[in-house]
Amino acid sequence: MFKASPHPFLVPDDNSYKLKKAGTIPGKNAPDEETCEQRLAECVAEIAELQQVLYAHDRYSLLLIFQAMDAAGKDGTIRAVLSGVNPAGCHVTSFKVPSAEELDHDFLWRTTRHLPERGRIGVFNRSYYEEVLVVRVHPEFLGAQRLPNGVNNKNFWQWRYESIREHEQHLARNGTVILKFFLNVSKDEQRKRFLSRLEESEKHWKFSEKDVAERAHWDRYQQAYEEALNETSRPWAPWYAIPADNKDFMRLAVAEIIRDTLKSLDLSYPKPDPEALARFDDMRAMLKDKK
Repeated sequence: MFKASPHPFLVPDDNSYKLKKAGTIPGKNAPDEETCEQRLAECVAEIAELQQVLYAHDRYSLLLIFQAMDAAGKDGTIRAVLSGVNPAGCHVTSFKVPSAEELDHDFLWRTTRHLPERGRIGVFNRSYYEEVLVVRVHPEFLGAQRLPNGVNNKNFWQWRYESIREHEQHLARNGTVILKFFLNVSKDEQRKRFLSRLEESEKHWKFSEKDVAERAHWDRYQQAYEEALNETSRPWAPWYAIPADNKDFMRLAVAEIIRDTLKSLDLSYPKPDPEALARFDDMRAMLKDKK
């Protein structure tokens, strides 16, 4: 389904993408479940430590964007990968149908309000990319946005891609490290997961008739994802398209990318200035003298 991408982070593999950095493809030479879980636990512990240094370093923020078809596993992946992170240093925002207030602003406004501060990790479960995915498949949704120039211009979608690219480059220039994950579930695996939600009572709350109805637009969604990823994957805001049928592999791949990215920032705990450091011995002695 997907065409070859010009961006080095994306490599086509049949009807999905595989990670060049991961070096494994589910079903061929992917690690087994036990190995994935063990390596994931190690990654989670490293991410937790790196997040503390990120917070103390206070020069960068990390923005993680997750996009996927329904039932791909976004919630479970976010929970599994960030389970060890201090809640004070991480914030997850899930974006649903835009409110009336949000529709009265430009399409980037509602997500901009939730960007992470320096030293923190921000997670977007869905994002402004809905405006070139769901809205691309359902252009009738644009009517509620009351755009002054309408949507008939042949360059409309290119303008949106351009706005996203410029927005992300601005964030990157100001210290926000952006990682974008497309969890690429197959149509057949999605069907199985929907059936599981219908057949297992504890999963009934996850089921939505609307999700099943959207399967009728599967091919159009695949085309929208293909174009969005190719148009907006850049070195400062790369897309990682990860096979999502194997949840263990998917979570491990996401965790390793986050860990490796944090390591690449050369983070360190701040050091006190020489004058303050010289007074530490005096303060240490004062504290020891007092019972």
